[in-house]
Amino acid sequence: MTQTSRRLPEPAAAPVFDASSVEAVVCIPTFRRPDMLATTLESIEAQATKVAFAVVVVDNDAAAPVGLEVAQSFFRDGRLSGVATVEPRQGNVHAINAAFRLARERYPAAQYFLMIDDDERAEPQWLDEMVACARLQGADIVGGPVTPIFPEEASPAFRDHPVFWPAFGETGPVPIIYGTGNCLLRREVFDGLAAPSLDPSFNFLGGGDTEFFTRCRRAGFTFFWRQEAQIYEQVTPGRLALGWVLRRSLATGAINYSIDRLAAHSLRERFVLVAKNFALAPVSLQRAWRMLRESRHPLAATHPIGIAVGRLLASVGLMPQPYRYSS
Repeated sequence: MTQTSRRLPEPAAAPVFDASSVEAVVCIPTFRRPDMLATTLESIEAQATKVAFAVVVVDNDAAAPVGLEVAQSFFRDGRLSGVATVEPRQGNVHAINAAFRLARERYPAAQYFLMIDDDERAEPQWLDEMVACARLQGADIVGGPVTPIFPEEASPAFRDHPVFWPAFGETGPVPIIYGTGNCLLRREVFDGLAAPSLDPSFNFLGGGDTEFFTRCRRAGFTFFWRQEAQIYEQVTPGRLALGWVLRRSLATGAINYSIDRLAAHSLRERFVLVAKNFALAPVSLQRAWRMLRESRHPLAATHPIGIAVGRLLASVGLMPQPYRYSS
C-alpha cells in the first residue's frame, strides 16, 4: 500500500472541553443562514474523534446576528465547546480572518485550524481524517472535497459543470488548494507568513482564500489532498440557473487576474500579464471545444471562455462582486 493511500486511524470518542488541551479548532464564518448553520454544527457535534477540538463561529451580520444565537445555543447546551462572536465589517474575508485570529488567540495550544462553510455538513470521520493526514504526511495545509448534492430536478448540464466540483479527486500531494470550504492549516502557516491573513480586497469578489494559498505556496508551505475527508454542500435552486453559472465563470477569471496582478511588480511582469490575458482567448476556445466533446453539454463548455472574458474585464477595472451583502 502506498503512503498516499494508507489507511488513517479509526476515530472513536468525543471532544474534550478543557481549553488548554484543545489540539484543533473548527472555524465557521456565517451570514444569514441559521438553519444551514445548525446543520453544519450538528455535523461537527457528530464527529467521532479522539482529537480534542473546539469551535469558533463568526457571524458577519451585526444588524441581525441570528447565526450567533444558533452557535451560542450549541455551546450553552454543552453540545459543543467553543466561542461565537460578530464581525461587524461586512465581507467574507473579514469573517474568515476574524475566525482564524480568534481561534489562534483563544486556543494558544491548538496546532490545527480547520474551516467549514455554514452551508456544508461534514462526515463523522472528517476531523480525524484531516488531522491524521496532517500528522502522517507532515503537510502544512490539507484540503478535502466539498461534494455537491443536487436537487433531483437538476439537469446533467449543471451536474457536470466544473464550477460545482472539487479541483482534485485522489488522495495525495498537490501543488495548492483553492478554497477554505474544507481545509486544515497548521499554526506554523500563520506564524510563517509576513501577512497571516486573507486580503480584504477580495471581500466581495471572492477568491481571497485562493490568493492566500498562493502566498503560502510561494512561502514554501506544502499541500496535501485527503479525498476521504468528505464534506457535502447542498446546491440550492438559485444556483441552477444559467446566469449564476456564467457569473461564477466570469468571477473565476477576475479572481485569477487579480491574483496575478498582485504578484506582477515589475514592468516586465505586467507586460507578461497583459500578454497572458490575450493569449488565453484562443486557448479558452480550444478548451471549450474539448469540454464540449467530452461532456456534450454546451453550458460546461462556456466555463473556460467565461474565465478568459472575466480576466479581460478585470484588467480594465470591471470587477464582479458576487459576495457583496445587502444592507
